[in-house]
Amino acid sequence: MTGPAPQPRKPVILTVDDDPAVSRAVARDLRRHYGERYRIVRAESGLDALETINELKLRGETVAVFVADYRMPQMSGIQFLEEAMDVYPMARRVLLTAYADTHAAIDAINVVDLDHYLLKPWDPPEEKLYPVIDALLEAWHATGDRAIPHTKVIGHRWSERSWEVRQFLARNLHSFRAFNADEPKGKQLLDAGGLDEFQLPVVISEQGQILVDPTDAELAAMLGLSTSPSLEMYDLAVIGGGPAGLAAAVYGASEGLKTVLIEETTTGGQAGRSSRIENYLGFPTGVSGAELTTSARRQAERFGAEVITTRKAIKLSAGEAGTARTIEFEDGSTIAARAVILATGVAYRQLQVTGCWDNPDDPACNYVGRGVYYGASVSDASECRGEDVYIVGGANSAGQAAMYMSREARSVTMLVRGPSLEASMSHYLIQQIEKNPTISVRKCTEVVDTLGADDHLTGLILENRQTGQRETVEASRMCCFIGAEPRTDWLKEVVAVDDHGFVLAGPDLLNVAGWTLDRPPHHLETSVPGVFVAGDVRSESAKRVAAAVGEGSMAVMLVHRYLAEA
Repeated sequence: MTGPAPQPRKPVILTVDDDPAVSRAVARDLRRHYGERYRIVRAESGLDALETINELKLRGETVAVFVADYRMPQMSGIQFLEEAMDVYPMARRVLLTAYADTHAAIDAINVVDLDHYLLKPWDPPEEKLYPVIDALLEAWHATGDRAIPHTKVIGHRWSERSWEVRQFLARNLHSFRAFNADEPKGKQLLDAGGLDEFQLPVVISEQGQILVDPTDAELAAMLGLSTSPSLEMYDLAVIGGGPAGLAAAVYGASEGLKTVLIEETTTGGQAGRSSRIENYLGFPTGVSGAELTTSARRQAERFGAEVITTRKAIKLSAGEAGTARTIEFEDGSTIAARAVILATGVAYRQLQVTGCWDNPDDPACNYVGRGVYYGASVSDASECRGEDVYIVGGANSAGQAAMYMSREARSVTMLVRGPSLEASMSHYLIQQIEKNPTISVRKCTEVVDTLGADDHLTGLILENRQTGQRETVEASRMCCFIGAEPRTDWLKEVVAVDDHGFVLAGPDLLNVAGWTLDRPPHHLETSVPGVFVAGDVRSESAKRVAAAVGEGSMAVMLVHRYLAEA
């Protein structure tokens, strides 16, 4: 006779606090809210907790969240979390602190990649404890406790498309493991699929589906993302899926407008490629760009907005005032909307140095995606393990990338044209860089040429802008953050732009011909009535995530005003 099937073991939430009363209170509050889905385990010292998690590991159990007190004898909470990470690296980490110890919690962010810190007492838990743990459990379930994710990407180290595929998956927070085709595991996977190295990159999904040299649309379909609008007419069309566009989609849909967001690649924009944003309101321990923007996309979808990825808008037809605006895509299909918000953002400016851009006069000498990269994403840290990385630029995005890559790289060298970082980088980030022994900053230095072999980057020629002295250094990875250019080539014949291609709006249109209505343009309204602009693509914008989010939400308010007038 067959007995009942064994029940799956509940994931563990482990708490450790040397104060028995506090330890019992934490466990009580957690058990009350999570006891049906998780097993709550408590320990009263760091050493006891380490012994417990080793036993859990031997029994094949998983730990979802660690909650550790900061001040404990023999072993502090930070020391415990540092050792616990070796056993359960995917578990989320929370530190309990008194108000006087918040500085230690902030320092712990860089030591143990702390996810959150909670001030004691946390009453009421419904407001101060459960929302934090809920968010961490949701993030843990998105990655689970898998050391090797199920989705696999087989590519070539020096293939631009292989790099782009990894970026697409990483920016959508999809877990994957990357293999090079010349590695034993990569070759084994290709052989199992009856493929060879001339068909790279190859993606093998969790369900075993094999995608050979997939397009972004095919990757989006694998991830369950929408790629085609369902309607022909909308109240509001948002073009661009960065923070400004996502905010506009959230507020437009939540306020009852039939809203569609159109994104050329994947949502997030430049912010989505940031390894950690630390100065965004409400995230005291920082948040990765991918986490922030993916959460925003889900929020927009929950309110009913359609989020369409891998579709490029190539033409905007204005028509007469008060009529619908038409958006045309690359395949010739169109949609119409009563109002449009342009949130196309900006692209990283290319370094005008041999090998760093697509030069039609010398197409063979192009190392973009093969050692030269514009921007960086969270997947790049593991890829640069043991390498000497060079980062060009001195603004926040460059500093954030330097901090993130320093975790794995042998060394990180920042190349800054100016005499200091103070003019372009936030003070908190400068302090972190100065304290990081892996990062060095070379000021008044720029890249004047590249060296390559076998179609990939092998070295850089650097020049001191003060002395003119040149130096050749070995380099296989250079990430560039040297400013931005607006994505407005397809819009210049429709809306007014400034001398740099950024879209003019509101008061900036006063001396620009083309405005036809008796009323003045609304604050974020372009030279075409009913077409608004938000975020980095707007002329004289603040170029900050918080500012972009604010403009995206403000633009929706102005859309309502415009629609009421029409």
